[in-house]
Amino acid sequence: MHYTLLFRKEMSKATILMVEDEMGIAHFMKQGLEEEGFLVTHCISGEEALKTIDKQLFDVILLDWMMLHISGLEVCKTIRTSQNKNKKTPIIFITAKDTVQDTIEGLNAGANDYIKKPFAFDELVARIQVYLRNTNQKERIALGNIEVDSKKHQTFLNGNLVDLTLKEFQLLYYLFQNKDKICTRKEIIEHVWDIHFEYDTGVIDVFVNAIRKKLDLNKNDPRLHTIRGVGYIAKDV
Repeated sequence: MHYTLLFRKEMSKATILMVEDEMGIAHFMKQGLEEEGFLVTHCISGEEALKTIDKQLFDVILLDWMMLHISGLEVCKTIRTSQNKNKKTPIIFITAKDTVQDTIEGLNAGANDYIKKPFAFDELVARIQVYLRNTNQKERIALGNIEVDSKKHQTFLNGNLVDLTLKEFQLLYYLFQNKDKICTRKEIIEHVWDIHFEYDTGVIDVFVNAIRKKLDLNKNDPRLHTIRGVGYIAKDV
């Protein structure tokens, strides 16, 4: 595998929590990731993972879905809904569950990405790379009385912190980052959900409605405006 020296430097600083109960797969992943410079912590069960997320902040979490007692889906939901150090940490599901409905369920639970077993190791590293390379992002963007902070994953309304879910924040930040540009539904699903196959984009509307409610925006507000049949656009006020 060939990566730039910059990427290797980025990876050498990255900490990975890997939750996988199949020891053969776990050994393969851990060895490969450590050879690439990652610092890997392996948990063999959901119970162990839930104890670990309170002890250390990780850069990325790799999460198996089908585990005994506490499933990966339950772990994901707990991470996103409870107070812990990794509430905003990117989560990548790695699972044999391969239906579109499975993908939707995992993403709605708070996962950022979804890799189906069996997978190519190069693909795994590339997916992790997506969540490590944020250096070119503008940290703060403000449209009217709404401000988003990409570094802290925080959203403010009139200077007051608003509690958005990770996916809600990512969607809002993507639109703000591309202000004055119409973002098609296809572009949004690819960039925010990292889905590159035919997919019911109706999930976007669910998240947009949730954001509007939390930020007290009506449907005609230019900062989160619907372009019927096309997508969404964010404009300043």
